Amino acid sequence: MPTASIDTFIACSLMVLLVLTAMANTSKLLYPYVDGNGMASVTEKYREISKYILLNSGIPANWGENAETIPENFGLASDNLGTVFDLDVDKVSRLNSENAYALSYAQAFSALGMPDVSFKLEIKPIFDIAVNLTATYPSADETTYQFRIITEKNGAPIAAELNYYIIAKEHVAAGFKTAENGEIQLNITISSSIEGPVLLVAFARAKSNAKIVSFEAYPFAHNSPEPQYKNAFLRLNPINRSLSVVFLNQEISFLEAYAFTPDYYAVLTPTLNGNNSVTYAIPQFVSASPTILVVSGLNTTTFFIEWTAYPQLPLQFGADFQNRDTLSDVFAYTYIVTINSALYSCTVWLGGPKS
Repeated sequence: MPTASIDTFIACSLMVLLVLTAMANTSKLLYPYVDGNGMASVTEKYREISKYILLNSGIPANWGENAETIPENFGLASDNLGTVFDLDVDKVSRLNSENAYALSYAQAFSALGMPDVSFKLEIKPIFDIAVNLTATYPSADETTYQFRIITEKNGAPIAAELNYYIIAKEHVAAGFKTAENGEIQLNITISSSIEGPVLLVAFARAKSNAKIVSFEAYPFAHNSPEPQYKNAFLRLNPINRSLSVVFLNQEISFLEAYAFTPDYYAVLTPTLNGNNSVTYAIPQFVSASPTILVVSGLNTTTFFIEWTAYPQLPLQFGADFQNRDTLSDVFAYTYIVTINSALYSCTVWLGGPKS
């Protein structure tokens, strides 16, 4: 199928899904699991439960914003009562195990209040972006790095606009390219005077719908050893428009912290300093996209860069359905949801004990 046809199909499918869900869910006070005898089928019963998780704000309704709050009732919806399938950025982030304030599955299972229903959630961008370093061309004064960037959905190319940033020690540069056929060749040249590692942050925005954004962060060596794994030096915890940065050892000092979207970026200013942590305010950008948060620093004398996304996606949360010996059939339901005006794919798996 030609790229243009694929993009048109995706755009039309999204519109149909959003219209149908709006028509079918005029109230966020839906509570389907009152009387199992009223359900037409097990399939419909689980479908209504999946919608309940996404349409219900939970109790308290702002449980995501407070790191210490464990919800009495589990639900991921935002407080925007006029929008269906609009999820709260903090509730979603607290499902990611990388966040220090993450909710456990046991806590969410208890708060859902349905002891015979196991569930799992996956929330991710609607299409994929893959960043690959394909070649390196060093010279005396600079090095050029060649990247191949692929944007696709289930193997089909997606036409996208690519906004990217290069973050190095005390250095930030931005660029823009278009992937008409779902592929971009990108050359980045960095001066030999800059010490690495370096982070490439890439946002791919679908040409068919500017609210469909995928993203990736790719660290690479430049005049430096290979970058360490993510969360080697810091733990980054975004919540309630604040970024809490926790040091994982005592030899760390900071250089800079940044927030990036496809259209804007900002240097962050600390709002609170502790003995082994620092807190930054996260700007409220107008872009319909996630915000990529980047913090660079020194571990003694070794430069490093850490990053996370806000909301902290992609994520999987919930029961492990690989071992189904004690379960009946597992049902999966996929929805298009919004988080901070951007569109994402959310799949809910549900299963119960064998009858």
